[in-house]
Amino acid sequence: MTSFERTVDILGDLIAFPTVSADSNLELIAYLANRLGDVGAHVQVMTDESGHKANLFATIGPETDGGIVFSGHSDVVPAEEQGWSADPFEMVARDGNFYGRGTCDMKGFIAAAMAMAPRLAEVRLRRPVHFAFTYDEEVGCLGAQHLVRELAQTGLRPATAIIGEPTMMRIIEGHKGCCEYTTRFHGLEGHGSAPDRGVSAVEYAARYIMRLLELREDLKPRAPAGSRFDPPWSTLQVGRIHGGVAHNVIAGDAEVEWELRPVQASDKSYVTEEIARYANEVLLPAMRAVHPEATIATEVIGDVQGLEPATENEARDIIQRLTGQNGADVVAFGTEAGLFQSLGMSAVVCGPGSIEQAHRADEFVSADQLRQCVDMLEKLCDGLVEH
Repeated sequence: MTSFERTVDILGDLIAFPTVSADSNLELIAYLANRLGDVGAHVQVMTDESGHKANLFATIGPETDGGIVFSGHSDVVPAEEQGWSADPFEMVARDGNFYGRGTCDMKGFIAAAMAMAPRLAEVRLRRPVHFAFTYDEEVGCLGAQHLVRELAQTGLRPATAIIGEPTMMRIIEGHKGCCEYTTRFHGLEGHGSAPDRGVSAVEYAARYIMRLLELREDLKPRAPAGSRFDPPWSTLQVGRIHGGVAHNVIAGDAEVEWELRPVQASDKSYVTEEIARYANEVLLPAMRAVHPEATIATEVIGDVQGLEPATENEARDIIQRLTGQNGADVVAFGTEAGLFQSLGMSAVVCGPGSIEQAHRADEFVSADQLRQCVDMLEKLCDGLVEH
């Protein structure tokens, strides 16, 4: 069986696991762990606190620093009510494409990486190859955050990470982060005829939003020189505000949902520190002067670190040599790459399929894209053989 045929076979198995983020991924992780264990990989399964989700981290080759990570997330978005033409969790091959939920985002890459395992296990490698498959990327990269904490504690230091999100096999060396927050205000309800006797959570939420919009303008001149993002600066926007019960009632509660998409980690620190200072030193004292039990609390809904383009990037250079591409791009969508970069690894995003197919009905990856990915990984593996 060729590597491509093995990839297609594994992909069909992976699609049959309905690993929607709201559900468990344990059966899929067990499947991957068994296949890797069968070829002699050192396999670690890391469950979350609930016991219903798990990451997999496996190694083939010498257990030393300097390894290469093949990274993919196991979860998929829901397929309900999208008008699929066939069962989304049964892969269908048609017209040169493979259809099914997760075929491009991103079980196609996972299948291609897994198809390399027998090949890698049969040779002596100069440096280790790691397989990192995570849970809950689609809802905030929760599994990858768990994984990098575990890796930091073990002291293992892989050098390079290839994240196989669908890029049409283009090399992506940078993307913005995506940080989502919900800030809740608790004031004091009262009759609308006496606003000074209550604490309007809606009014303080409005003041909070105005400060966010000021910070948004501050971000524009902070854009890194030569930034290739569009727009080149970090962006901030308020997506939703909710609060109050009636025209004539002082609002006791309100909440603001907002997001920040930083191009650099320092912008995230700037915004979060400044808005926290404003809330704690300006708004909250004014609220508590009337009602000592007033509160402002911010919940982090999602915290996806950006991938910052770097002059020195071994991962990018490796993929350029393997594919013959000369350049590398940046994209708007987020991945787990920034989390691996935070551990000191070089990181690149490159995988089969188009992001335009992700999250849609009749999601597919083309056979041509999958074959390109398999060919690239075969060349990479062959280059790691110790002669």
